[in-house]
Amino acid sequence: MQLRVLVYDEYMQKQRVTVTVDEELLHDANRAVSEGRSRSVSEWISEAMAQRRDRDRRLAVLSRLVSEYEAEHGVITDDEIAEQAQQDRDAAAAFRVAARRAG
Repeated sequence: MQLRVLVYDEYMQKQRVTVTVDEELLHDANRAVSEGRSRSVSEWISEAMAQRRDRDRRLAVLSRLVSEYEAEHGVITDDEIAEQAQQDRDAAAAFRVAARRAG
């Protein structure tokens, strides 16, 4: 798995915009700045936008891959999804038990 670190590059080309945001989100951004977790509200918002862009790109790739799979193997059924979800829950539970035993 590749770890990506988002870095706010002060030398990147910037463009000033006016946006309307929920007060709670603005409060969170200001708190991040006051706690030193972000250099500015602009940085905080830019990083959030970059994360959203990256997520949207990953979802687009995943959608394409699922479409290709289904074109070759048939549509994934609700039962198959439910079965896989149960297998995932079982595997997670087994992992948690093993982790507790390991210490």
